[in-house]
Amino acid sequence: MEPRKIRDNIYWMGVQDWDSRLFDALIPLPDGTSYNAYLINGSEKTVLIDTVESPLFSELEAQLKDVPILDYVISLHAEQDHSGSLHHILSRYPDAKLITSTKAKGLLMDILPIAEDSIITVTDGETLSLGNKTLEFIYTPWVHWPETMVAYLQEDKILFSCDFFGAHIASTDLFVTDEARVYEAAKRYYAEVMMPFRKIIAKNLEKISAYDIDLIAPSHGQIYSRPEFIIEAHKEWVGSSLKNTVVLPYISMHNSTKIMVDFLTASLVKKGVKVELFNLTVTDIGKLAMALVDAGTIVLGTPTVLSGPHPNVVYGAYLANALRPKAKFLSIIGSYGWGGKSVEILAGMIPNLKVEVLDPVLAKGTPSDVDFEALENLAQTIATKHQEHGFK
Repeated sequence: MEPRKIRDNIYWMGVQDWDSRLFDALIPLPDGTSYNAYLINGSEKTVLIDTVESPLFSELEAQLKDVPILDYVISLHAEQDHSGSLHHILSRYPDAKLITSTKAKGLLMDILPIAEDSIITVTDGETLSLGNKTLEFIYTPWVHWPETMVAYLQEDKILFSCDFFGAHIASTDLFVTDEARVYEAAKRYYAEVMMPFRKIIAKNLEKISAYDIDLIAPSHGQIYSRPEFIIEAHKEWVGSSLKNTVVLPYISMHNSTKIMVDFLTASLVKKGVKVELFNLTVTDIGKLAMALVDAGTIVLGTPTVLSGPHPNVVYGAYLANALRPKAKFLSIIGSYGWGGKSVEILAGMIPNLKVEVLDPVLAKGTPSDVDFEALENLAQTIATKHQEHGFK
């Protein structure tokens, strides 16, 4: 794809990756992704903001064929999907200087063959003059690494946000045209990599609120011509409000746990509580992560395998613990044969979750009337607590 004009002397470059379906060997990509770099031609200096994955460099290189000089290359974030081609760029433009944050300098030298004397570090709030254009660097730590920053082009009011406000979408649209689609992709992106740092991200959102922003240009996805749309979405996700929803990831081997899951779901629905079910044998973990963003309660459903929880449920618990959602309540339901320690094992796997653990319900074999009564009581407890906390 050719470079695409955003505004006078400001261009999108990069790669639309239509075929990738897994990111970081972990994250599903149902809509592919893009790797965005941006070229700014000032009256005195020319700068490239971020690059692409190293194996994709040839496409970026072709887009730079009519760019004889680069004075600066800016690395907003050291992770290789943005930094992976930096050493190729510096080889092509040996007089260019690499600009990055103080913490990113060491990381980039660890990851890539970059000489220390080619790197210039900038502090929070420092500016770079390109002649008739001025870039201001704003530190935004833990979006989603500790060294990240964004860059604000003062005269054009463009925020180059790197992973902040990103969305994994491959598209021929330069700007966002379908906000509903982008909202879902951006929520997935936030849930999978940003959610553990939501309190710091809230501070970063407050920090950028001081800037007059006309466009947000992220490193994944399309450019936002209505920045308030994605900023308000992130404020919602990092905020304290929770929904009247139970997220219920589960596995069932011989149907006993599935019977319990279906009964609890029906009981919750009758009491006005929404339930989002995730069969972990087929679940897109991105969808599970999205559901965890604002659910009030998590219930894990598991059979017993060799005295412990099913390995897929162990993975689900590990994922929830790593993502640190803001849910207030958690419980465990499931079945066993001769015995086991599923509850103890799962409860010990979620130290990062600041939740009240509600009484679990475990059935020996096929659930009995006593088990159904316990599930009914659990549903009532969840509904009451959601109502008391004002979940909507």
